[in-house]
Amino acid sequence: MLAALIIVFREVFEAGLIIGIVLAVTGSVPHRNRWIVGGVLAGALAACLVAAFAGALSQLFAGMGQELFNAAILSVAVMMLTWHNVWMARHGREIAGEMRAVGQAVADGTKSLLALAVVVGVAVLREGSEVALFLYGIIASDGGSALSLAIGGIIGLALGAAVCLLTYFGLMRIPPRKLFATTTALITLLAAGMAAQAVAFLESANWLTSLDRVVWDSGWLLSDKSIAGRAMHTLIGYTDQPTEMQLLVYVAILLATIVLMRLTGSQHRGRAVATG
Repeated sequence: MLAALIIVFREVFEAGLIIGIVLAVTGSVPHRNRWIVGGVLAGALAACLVAAFAGALSQLFAGMGQELFNAAILSVAVMMLTWHNVWMARHGREIAGEMRAVGQAVADGTKSLLALAVVVGVAVLREGSEVALFLYGIIASDGGSALSLAIGGIIGLALGAAVCLLTYFGLMRIPPRKLFATTTALITLLAAGMAAQAVAFLESANWLTSLDRVVWDSGWLLSDKSIAGRAMHTLIGYTDQPTEMQLLVYVAILLATIVLMRLTGSQHRGRAVATG
């Protein structure tokens, strides 16, 4: 539930910021609300189609072996989560600038209102599609019930929407950069935990046998079957009997994400200074 809450909150917050920027810039444009709402609904519908396709795909390939299928789903989710963090570190500010430019062009009359619907619809589709894939990864990693996943997703949706609304109306002054930094750190830990869980599935299927020695057993202190242990498993990938390969992959994902984010962030800042 916690993982679903974090991921849905982050994606809703990103989409909400884009919609908020468009709304703020086009405040004087008549009938802009119906076009923006139409874009949101179209993007949400398209994201639901992506989710349905992912569900059908999971049923199609489930016969290949549950452990192998779960490992494959988790691997894709890890790559997407890592790519998402790295991409946002590089393009986050560009997106905000592009949204303002589109909104200003509509306000000036150089672009039609359809441009608002397209921009908003694409944003909702992108974030919604990512949520669908990430939730499949959570199901494979955490093994939680559909009810707990739904509750976490609904809470994340409500929190994300509330934060965006409060920010838009100026009732909350939390800098988006701090929220993004916090959720980025949490998502990085989630990705590392999913990668370690993918290794565990491959080890269970005897597809990965190297470095399979258990490093420690901390079950006496905190069992990963307890409520606190499951919460730690969801948030940081905790397991009470990690193997050498699980630890190696966990650390590798953390380091790779941090290094890639810093490299892309510094390159983007360097180009901004050169062109500024």
